[in-house]
Amino acid sequence: MMGATEPAEFVTFAELRAAGMGRAALERMLRAGVLVRVRRGRYASGAMCDELLAAARLGGRLDCVSLLRLLGVFVHGAHGLHLQFDRVASRLPQRGDGVRAHWRVSGSAFGDLCVDITEALAQACRCVGPRLAVATLDSAWHLGVVDESGIAEVFARLPVQYRAVRRLLDPRSESGPETIVRLMLRQLGCRVEVQARIPGVGRVDLLVDGWLIVECDSRAFHSDWQQHREDRRRDAAAATHGYVTIRPIAEDILFHPEIVRAALAGLLHGRSARPRRRVVAGSR
Repeated sequence: MMGATEPAEFVTFAELRAAGMGRAALERMLRAGVLVRVRRGRYASGAMCDELLAAARLGGRLDCVSLLRLLGVFVHGAHGLHLQFDRVASRLPQRGDGVRAHWRVSGSAFGDLCVDITEALAQACRCVGPRLAVATLDSAWHLGVVDESGIAEVFARLPVQYRAVRRLLDPRSESGPETIVRLMLRQLGCRVEVQARIPGVGRVDLLVDGWLIVECDSRAFHSDWQQHREDRRRDAAAATHGYVTIRPIAEDILFHPEIVRAALAGLLHGRSARPRRRVVAGSR
């Protein structure tokens, strides 16, 4: 993950010379790996991550899903190295097939190697589509990468048809898969409480229609047996209070959403279609 204080910019030899660095000192820093020559007359920190160095070498800025991944924000459905290029840029090195170029005007300074976070989020919304954009924006907001005013700026950068997406955001969602399942349930016409607290059970990802608990499990937080034991005990505690729990795994949510949707629809339909039990006087 890119550190918050890591300089994301290149410097020119003229700037280094103005700061008092001569050619000999520059060569020593290059040999030591303190600086890296990224293009003719341009230098960057040798401690910089590979993605930023690639942006520097190609004459662009890290953008869109590539920058968001580096910041730990959830993104899904867009691949390759996404870079922003100024429309007036010329004499750029040849880009490989894995580079996605976004040609647009940026508010970034000349030497910046990444765009502003709101620029990256707005571009990501266009690249991943509205449904996955909700999950990405939820993640960025939940992590504090952007605040409510930043979210407003993101939508100011987007076409008006994206305004419907704004109403779907909920920064309480703690993961991208959780947001995706929440949207599935919304499409199924359910009432969903996010991060609900249930006495005797604790906090759950989603509480649906007051009776169905949905926990969106991922390998990162459910990979050891101790965690599985705690999860099963929580499920048992929920069952004693009349709740039903389902735990779709992140892999299915992201790559086989039809399986998860069918399972949720089956549970919900089964509950609504279940006939009420008639109690006859004197019967057992």
